[in-house]
Amino acid sequence: MQSINTVVINPLFLTVFLGTAAACLLLIVSSLLRWHEPGAAYLLVGSLLYLAGTILVTIICNVPRNDALAAVDPSTADAARLWADYITSWTAWNHVRTAAALAAAAALTIALCVKTDG
Repeated sequence: MQSINTVVINPLFLTVFLGTAAACLLLIVSSLLRWHEPGAAYLLVGSLLYLAGTILVTIICNVPRNDALAAVDPSTADAARLWADYITSWTAWNHVRTAAALAAAAALTIALCVKTDG
C-alpha cells in the first residue's frame, strides 16, 4: 500500500481527480444561475456529492492515513498494528467515497437526461 500511495500521485491522476472537482465547482455555479431550468437541482446535488464525498473525504480521512502509513518502516513490529488499524478505517472511508462518487454520477446522469428530455 505504501508503494500504491506513492505511485498514484502523478499528473494524470491529479488532473482527473482535481479536474473533476473543478468541473463540479463550475456546475454548482451553473446550476445556481440556471436554477429554474430542468436538471439544475441534479447538477447541484451531483456536484456537491462529488466534492464532499470524494474530495473532502479523501483530504480529511484517507490522506492522513496514507501519510501515517508512509512514515512507518514495514519491517518493524509496530507496522503490523498500524496496518490493521489502517486497513479497517481506510477501507470504511473508501466505501464512503465510492458510494458518494456513484451517487454523484447518478445525479449528474439524471441531470443530463432531464436536460435532453426537457
